[in-house]
Amino acid sequence: MLDCIGGAEPLSYKTNTVANFMQYLMNNYGDRAHTLVKGEGCYLYNKDGQRYLDALSGIAVCGLGHSHPDISAAISKQASTLLHISNLYNIEGQQKLAQSLCSVSGMNAAYFCNSGAEANETAIKIARKYANQRDIATPKIIVTDGSFHGRTLATLSATGNPKVHAGFGPLVEGFVRVPYNDVTAVKEAAAQHNDIVAILVEPIQGEGGVITPDDNYLNQLREICDAQQWLLMLDEIQTGNGRTGKYFAFEHNGIKPDVLCTAKGLGNGVPIGACLATGTAAELLQPGNHGSTYGGNPLVCSAAQVVNDILMNTDTIANADVRGQQIRDGLALRLKDCDLVKEIRGKGLMIGIELNADCGELVEQAWQQKLLINVTAANTVRLLPPLIIDSEQADEIIDTVATLILTKAQA
Repeated sequence: MLDCIGGAEPLSYKTNTVANFMQYLMNNYGDRAHTLVKGEGCYLYNKDGQRYLDALSGIAVCGLGHSHPDISAAISKQASTLLHISNLYNIEGQQKLAQSLCSVSGMNAAYFCNSGAEANETAIKIARKYANQRDIATPKIIVTDGSFHGRTLATLSATGNPKVHAGFGPLVEGFVRVPYNDVTAVKEAAAQHNDIVAILVEPIQGEGGVITPDDNYLNQLREICDAQQWLLMLDEIQTGNGRTGKYFAFEHNGIKPDVLCTAKGLGNGVPIGACLATGTAAELLQPGNHGSTYGGNPLVCSAAQVVNDILMNTDTIANADVRGQQIRDGLALRLKDCDLVKEIRGKGLMIGIELNADCGELVEQAWQQKLLINVTAANTVRLLPPLIIDSEQADEIIDTVATLILTKAQA
């Protein structure tokens, strides 16, 4: 029996349903109708053994699929050796992972935390320290409409979605919001504010609807930051670790940011985030300025190192590029005459199909067809399959998603 607090009736794990236990969870995720208990490769299974093709990857997390044998072996080995010692001591795996990520990104130093929000929070603090160094008392960071940077109070304030702000005011000050993919607006903000110190932006907006900017958008932001002595801070929480067909999305533009945040696919399901920095930005945080009890502990770094090794030494990232093109081309062909479809966009295996109507019901309809998808921004089907999907699985995604959309259009 389970002892309960506050006079609640005791529950038995053996006799009570999932619904009974749900009452002990806060309701921030709402109703969750389905339970998945096992994963293998690109598939997930429910308690009845039904198999589902995963085109969501735990929201861009399990890029190497589920139960990857090398990652499982590394976690098991580390768990039997040393789980956690805190950052009061040297952690060899953390040092190795930092070197690996700096090598692939061109950054100079890494800070490890537990999530994408924490990585972005670190970037915001770096910008504040940068301002302090320049004697700017009320620093501001340019952020964009439609962005999503996390749910801590600072990253929530940076996020460009009024719906997630509701009920959490007063928000953190120090952000100047401009339209996404609008360089003119950035220049106008520069003319209006003499205390801007950084830009925080996603190379592709994920939660905002897989919004892809103009090809030279990041290049122009880099030029503005150089001219204004601002930090260019890229939120690659979702776009990093091979998702767009490059290790990091900024590689498509041939530039380098001052601060780079990543998480999600870095641990393939193990909670880890990283804030990488170069130049002056890499030197700002000093002892006592910032920290994390769990950040970069031996367990998470062992998993992330295997992820890094696989991405660097196999054709996984190239496969993401090829399969992503296959899915976008296939959907474009199947849906070319469908008036319900507004646009198909994305890079690599980060794909959005924007419709001219809300389409949240397609998530459950896809589940009934044994496919896991997501709808974001109310009207955009978001596909984030594992980077390891093969051609046949890509065709299955094309066929199921196209059929669902065409059926909706005919209704």
